[in-house]
Amino acid sequence: MNVFGDRDPHSVSCWLTDMDGVLVREERAIPGAADFIETLERYGRRFLVLTNNSIFTARDLRARLLASGIDIPEESIWTSALATAQFLADQAQGGSAYVIGEAGLTSALHNAGFILTETDPDYVVLGETRTYSFEAITRAIRLVERGARFIATNPDVTGPSPEGSLPATGSVAALISRATGVQPYFVGKPNPLMMRSALNRIDAHSESTVMVGDRMDTDVIAGIEAGLRTVLVLTGSTRAEQVAGFPYRPTRVVDSIADVVPLIAELAPHEDEELSAD
Repeated sequence: MNVFGDRDPHSVSCWLTDMDGVLVREERAIPGAADFIETLERYGRRFLVLTNNSIFTARDLRARLLASGIDIPEESIWTSALATAQFLADQAQGGSAYVIGEAGLTSALHNAGFILTETDPDYVVLGETRTYSFEAITRAIRLVERGARFIATNPDVTGPSPEGSLPATGSVAALISRATGVQPYFVGKPNPLMMRSALNRIDAHSESTVMVGDRMDTDVIAGIEAGLRTVLVLTGSTRAEQVAGFPYRPTRVVDSIADVVPLIAELAPHEDEELSAD
């Protein structure tokens, strides 16, 4: 049975997956998440875990996932901060930036060769932080007014917390845009740029890659625009009854990541199945 329509059912060699709402919820593993990663590794599938969260480094996220029982190599985690740093390095190698963000973003930019400065930077780079400073936002506004180019890691307007929603990067970006009249360039999902940078990182092709996500408006649309097959899981943001309201459709809709695990074997080349049985 071809589980993905008309495409070759045995052509999937790579997987991309969102993190929050797919693998974990409030730092607890979603049932089936650890098995999903273990099955990918058993069949030798290349994969990346994607997140729009720019607060943490890949090393931090690996430790947090491991604490929940999900063992993912550091090099298999791709954040909007890493994608932003790579994008800027490609645009202006050795440039300078004024950054609002935390270690995930500042370390990524440092490693990409950027100088972090408040004095005439090439870019203002906005990421997520637990405590947005009015002073820092004011400085960003003035630097953008003076000609600094405006970049934001992701367009998410809110983030979750035990007490409820928190303002996130998109909300603060809107504040700066309203004050300056300058719109930022968002690097993270749903920009397919992040998907393509992820594909390049694991040497994958869109025709042989599946994207798994919990949001129609970020994960699924980004996957579709990058030419991927998409799987929507219903353990996160998008509810089943909301899917029909979107003008695009995921390739598959399943209850949770546990339902994706059998697809890995079903979509694996026959020779891989034989090797795994030995």
